[in-house]
Amino acid sequence: MPVSEVTHTVDGQVSYLTLNRPEVLNALTPGQRDLLIELLAQASADPEVRAVVLTGTGRGFCAGADLRGAPGAAAPGDVARTIRLGAQRLIAAVLDCEKPVIAAVNGTAAGLGAHLAFACDLVLAAESARFIEVFVRRGLVPDGGGAYLLPRLIGPQRAKELMFFGDALGAADAERLGLVNRVVADEELAKTARAWAERLATGPTHALALTKQLVNSSLDSDRGTAFAAEAAAQEINMTTADAREGVASFVERRSPEYRGR
Repeated sequence: MPVSEVTHTVDGQVSYLTLNRPEVLNALTPGQRDLLIELLAQASADPEVRAVVLTGTGRGFCAGADLRGAPGAAAPGDVARTIRLGAQRLIAAVLDCEKPVIAAVNGTAAGLGAHLAFACDLVLAAESARFIEVFVRRGLVPDGGGAYLLPRLIGPQRAKELMFFGDALGAADAERLGLVNRVVADEELAKTARAWAERLATGPTHALALTKQLVNSSLDSDRGTAFAAEAAAQEINMTTADAREGVASFVERRSPEYRGR
């Protein structure tokens, strides 16, 4: 896979991941998918990276998996294995990334592309963005964690409506439903995503990672488990330099300077 099909730059402690196949609305090939997984893992491990922005070039954020040339199922279990090691692994990489991930949705986000956006911690959408649960149009079951993500974001009834009909959802309606944090003018998308990412990159990185973990796991936990996880996360976080800096800056009545340590 040409590396240019996913461009990667690090600027101001922010990792920018850009899908770059505009001629097919950034439909994901297996090579692109695997590279995204690798780059998200690198962002987690790199102390110099403190936030991630995921976006696309052209008119599409991501039109889903590129099915052209995909091999057919040769034996029972092949499809399940492909989904498990492919789309599900990508969504898990976003959810498990230890740095905040912002989706800057610049156009169509369909199928796996929509779920890729919804897995991100924050979702910015251009006014021209639209989200499509396209699977039903192809006679397929949603994959890429859609049936896990959507009910948790908007409830089961709304999730079923989107998945049963497969209608395109505009950016404003996606914001109204709670799938999008903010809608901005197309020309303001990159600027807003950069501003949000740079703000996160100056925050207490370990505290943000633990907060992400707590929130993501809370919907699968009972109260006792969630409370125990919260107490453990606070215990872990209090060993960090940023936590000490946060408390000291409060006592000293000054702005904190977090270094991600």
